[in-house]
Amino acid sequence: MSGFNGLAVPGPTNMPFEVRRAMDVALEDHRAPDFPEFTLPLFADLKKAFMLENGQVFIFPSSGTGGWESAIVNTMSPGDKVLASVFGQFSHLWVDLCQRFGLVVDAIECDWGTGVPIELYEQKLAADKNHEIRAVLVTQNETATGVNSDVKAVRDVLDSLGHPALLFVDGVSSICSIEFRMEEWGVDVAVSGSQKGFMLPTGLGIVGVSQKALDSRPKSTLPKTFFDYDDMIKTNKDGYFPYTPATTLLRGLRASLDMLLGEGLENVWARHNRLAEGCRLAVDAWGLTLCAKEPKWYSDTVSAIVVPEGYNANDVIQTAYKKYDLSLGAGLSKVAGKVFRIGHLGYMNELMVLQALGGAELAMRDVGIPFQSGAGVGAAVDYYAATPQAAALAAE
Repeated sequence: MSGFNGLAVPGPTNMPFEVRRAMDVALEDHRAPDFPEFTLPLFADLKKAFMLENGQVFIFPSSGTGGWESAIVNTMSPGDKVLASVFGQFSHLWVDLCQRFGLVVDAIECDWGTGVPIELYEQKLAADKNHEIRAVLVTQNETATGVNSDVKAVRDVLDSLGHPALLFVDGVSSICSIEFRMEEWGVDVAVSGSQKGFMLPTGLGIVGVSQKALDSRPKSTLPKTFFDYDDMIKTNKDGYFPYTPATTLLRGLRASLDMLLGEGLENVWARHNRLAEGCRLAVDAWGLTLCAKEPKWYSDTVSAIVVPEGYNANDVIQTAYKKYDLSLGAGLSKVAGKVFRIGHLGYMNELMVLQALGGAELAMRDVGIPFQSGAGVGAAVDYYAATPQAAALAAE
C-alpha cells in the first residue's frame, strides 16, 4: 500500500525526523576520553525532563520493565511490604514483578476504568502505625485502560500522615507527556521508557531516583548486577557506564530532549491535553464511551474506546491494520475484545490525531458499528479550530 503507515498505538510512538537523523551516525567509542562531553550534559537535561533537582536519573539499555526491576532491587528486600492498586494490565504486571521478588504486596483490586484509590490508600497508610509499608506504588497512567491517576494526592496523603514510605511511580506513558513534577511531588522513584513520550525506539529504561531512595540502598538485600545503582553511580559521575551503553539511542535521546525542552514541558503537557480532548469529543460524537469511567480519570496520552455490545474491538483493529494500514492499540487482559485504543502521545499533532480518527471511522463502518460518518472527525476538527495551540499561547 502506498503512503505512510498510520501508527496510533500508545507505544511505540511516532519518531521525529530530528531523532532519526541524530541516530543515523557511525558507532562510536563509549570509552573515548571526550565521551563525557556528550553524556554529562545529557544526564543534567534528563533531570530537567523529570523535574528532578536532587537525586539522579539512570539510563539502562532495557524497556520500562527493566526500570521497574531496578527500582525494586535497589531499594527493597524480600519480605518488605508495599502498597499498590491494580486497575489495568500494567499496574497488574508491576505487582506481579514485586511478588516474584518476594515482596509482600497489599494490592487493592479496583474496577478497570478507575485509577489509584486515594481514600483506600489513606486508610491503609493510617492503619500502618508501625510503618511496615516500605513503598507505595502508583501507576500514573494506566495504558491498558486510558486512566490517569493523581500522584500528588498520594504524596499529600503520605505527608499528612507523616508516613516514611517511598513513593514509586510508573510514568512509562506519562513522563514527557502528562504533568509530572518529581521533586515537587516528592516522588522517590519514577520509571519511564524511551518509546513513549521520549519519541525514541524501544530500548532505554529511564529511571529518576530521589536522594531519599538512593540513601535507602544499603538496606536492600535483593540480588542485582545489571541494574545495580551503585555501579551506575560510580561510572556515571565521570560520564561513563558500567557496561556498553546503547550509544545510538543516547544520540537520539539528546535530540529528543532538545525538542522537548525547546517546546517547554508545560507546553508539551498542554499540547497532549488539547489533542486528547479532541479525541474524547470524537468518541462522544460517535455515541461511544471511554473505558475511563469519569473525567477525572481521563488520560491525555491514550484513549481506550469501548465498542458496543455485540461487537468485537479486535475486528476494528484487524480491519484498520489490514485494509487501511493503521495500527490501533488492542485491549489487554480483562478488556480484550472490548476496547480499541488510540494513542495520542509523543510526536503528535492535530493532523495525526485526525488521521487516526478517520481510520477508526473507516474500520468501524466496515465492521458495522453504527455511527454518523464524519461525526468524530468533525467534532475534533471543530474543537481544534476553536482552541489555540499551546505554542501560540506561550508566544502571547
